[in-house]
Amino acid sequence: MRYTISTEDTDELRPGETDETASILQGLRVLLMTRKGSVPMYRNFGVTMEYLDKPIPIAQALIAAELTEAIARYEPRAALKGVTVQPDKQVPGHVLVEVEVEL
Repeated sequence: MRYTISTEDTDELRPGETDETASILQGLRVLLMTRKGSVPMYRNFGVTMEYLDKPIPIAQALIAAELTEAIARYEPRAALKGVTVQPDKQVPGHVLVEVEVEL
């Protein structure tokens, strides 16, 4: 089944999630929203944010490449199917990232 995770998601995190699908999706959202190097003792977790200040097509390619590796490493139960990067219309200079995965 396919699911979409976005940096716009504002769902509250639920530690100890017992539903496997919800747990995977929550883990992916945390991965997508975490800056690499910001988690003590787990410095490789997250994304580098190298895509900041890049044109959208370049940002999309950088994010897709990085998320492909990160998802394979940290959440192998999900298969990345697509990445969409769009300018945030409400916050100039920000982008919204949407990831489609298959579980």
